[in-house]
Amino acid sequence: MLYTNRLLSETSPYLQQHAHNPVDWYPWGDEALQKARLEDKPILVSIGYSSCHWCHVMERESFEDVQVAEFMNQHFINIKIDREERPDLDHVYMDALQAMTGSGGWPLNVFLTPDLKPFYGGTYFPPVKLHNRSSWREILFAISQTFKEKRAEVETQANQLVQHLKDANSFGLAQKQVLDLPAEELFIKRQADVMFANIMQSADAVWGGFGKAPKFPQTFTIRYLLQYYYFTQNQTALKQACLSLDKMIDGGIYDQVGGGFARYSTDIEWLAPHFEKMLYDNALLVIVLSDAYKITKQERYKTAITETLQFIEREMTSSVYGFYSALDADTEGVEGKYYTWTKKEIEELLKEDADLFCSFYDISGEGNWEHVNIPRIVQSRDEFCAVHKLNTDVFDSVMKNCLLKLLKARNKREKPLLDDKIILGWNALMNSAYSKAFAATGIEAYRTTAINNMEFLLKTFQNGEGVFSHVYKDGQAKHSAFLDDYAFLIQSLIHLQEITSNTVWLEKAKDLVTVVIRFFSEPDSDYFCFTPDSQPDMIVRKKEVYDGATPSGNAVMAANLLYLGTVYDTPEWKKQSVRMLDGLKETVVKYPGSFGVWSALYLNMIDGLNELAVVGMDFAEKREALLAFFLPDVILQSGEKEDSKFPLLAGKTPPFGETLIYLCRNYSCQSPTPYPLKIKELLSFKGI
Repeated sequence: MLYTNRLLSETSPYLQQHAHNPVDWYPWGDEALQKARLEDKPILVSIGYSSCHWCHVMERESFEDVQVAEFMNQHFINIKIDREERPDLDHVYMDALQAMTGSGGWPLNVFLTPDLKPFYGGTYFPPVKLHNRSSWREILFAISQTFKEKRAEVETQANQLVQHLKDANSFGLAQKQVLDLPAEELFIKRQADVMFANIMQSADAVWGGFGKAPKFPQTFTIRYLLQYYYFTQNQTALKQACLSLDKMIDGGIYDQVGGGFARYSTDIEWLAPHFEKMLYDNALLVIVLSDAYKITKQERYKTAITETLQFIEREMTSSVYGFYSALDADTEGVEGKYYTWTKKEIEELLKEDADLFCSFYDISGEGNWEHVNIPRIVQSRDEFCAVHKLNTDVFDSVMKNCLLKLLKARNKREKPLLDDKIILGWNALMNSAYSKAFAATGIEAYRTTAINNMEFLLKTFQNGEGVFSHVYKDGQAKHSAFLDDYAFLIQSLIHLQEITSNTVWLEKAKDLVTVVIRFFSEPDSDYFCFTPDSQPDMIVRKKEVYDGATPSGNAVMAANLLYLGTVYDTPEWKKQSVRMLDGLKETVVKYPGSFGVWSALYLNMIDGLNELAVVGMDFAEKREALLAFFLPDVILQSGEKEDSKFPLLAGKTPPFGETLIYLCRNYSCQSPTPYPLKIKELLSFKGI
């Protein structure tokens, strides 16, 4: 029998997946919330996302079970939420779950009173009791009985939990203060060394990365190490950053056949990923690979950038230049089936080249993971060719041809589900990745893509009042944009201005800062809330400050305020940036792995930003030369002639026919030079 429920009219691929469950699912909204209040029933909120493996498992085991669904429909108001559409709700109820149980994850199943207060929750529940974990049926029955028979206790627990969430979110209140000291006196140089030492305590010196399995890329931490190297020339920092990138590029977390990175690795060697591919992970990895390529000029980083962006263009880009959200881990109900191979398959496809390919990519008859093979590199190409007495150019040509054959064959398989909704903040991160990739490689197509995507975002997500929506699909933009959306968009506009010299992007970034300050500020706090002040359905307006899978919106906004406050000579923006970091600096220094973006900002605050202005007929050529250098503490503006709207470009008129580069601090400039390499030499050693 074919069932349908209210999710059928939703645009989210995750909600659509549940549209034919016998569970009477509602989307989050007034209809469901009013029904819960009218019938005085507890609410089950089940939160997941389209590429979540255990979400699919629980759906098959429980939400497609007719008897289970009948009980849920009788005793609960059942609401399904795509966490990527409503990260605000996911944040609040995940915090509640972690407060109740000490852990979290997805699917997130949390039970609420009719007034939206959580009182019980968990993640995946099996269909039958397993390893001391209660079954989903047992949980449903117990919650239903408790809500009916012990209502007062439920309400008391829910009220206490909500108060706990509010108390935990009260940091930064009454913090606004006058800081007369300059930033370089508030942020002590030696703390940069302390942050580095704290990061290295969890560094894996053999396989790269940080901590034990499961291992996530932790791109923010790697970027800190690269920036710390820039300031100190500490070789250990550079070595650990590059080791982490090298091992990921060699591992199964990187799609050797088709390019792009999976979400994380289930083991310390980066062999077996959790196979879903997320837009934001690939954006953040392209950004850090671009930094590493600027420093080292290692071709393998440029290759990884190129292959990853080829994957994005091939599989995750719409015809109107929007970037899709994710690819699922499963096909035909099997995790990783699309990406794995038997040795026999490879032998049939590659014929006489199969033995060489299998030897290099760790392919065996018994398999390197669950009786199949995930292609990975266990010996560097140069070492492998030396051992086997192979010409490297010939070897490269053979391997390239083999990979193309495998990709062609793989394209005939059933593909993983594509989550084709377009999220503003994630698109902004990928927009920054394209700008950074252009700066590092000079590949013109990357700049063109960044411009096309930005024009799409501004046209599609912005309404007539200058505010933005969060998500777009099937011609419909919906849900008010969150802090992360605005912060990442402002940042991408800054990066786009640097590679194009088009000040229109800066003007838009400035306008968006005023929107954030107007709608996301909290009285008596320098930090911004995740939701705008008009959001009606939140029991707590959260402030996020730590880095999760994506950067902290507050950290990115602090960096944006510092940059744009300098560009426009707006002292209050710069002061707010300083106050935001000052309020967290002890935590940032102690836990830099969880506050990587703040840590990088800390480094730039120590000595302040340098300002570069390139003015003259050949500004574009010299701009490109400067962009190819790793200069993380620099604000860059350029143009053919001076521009009085911007303090850095005002009054700078080189002699006719010349193009000069001005190195300035606080708008006070050294003697200009026509040579980009001279600028690099002047900025090459900081001595922190």
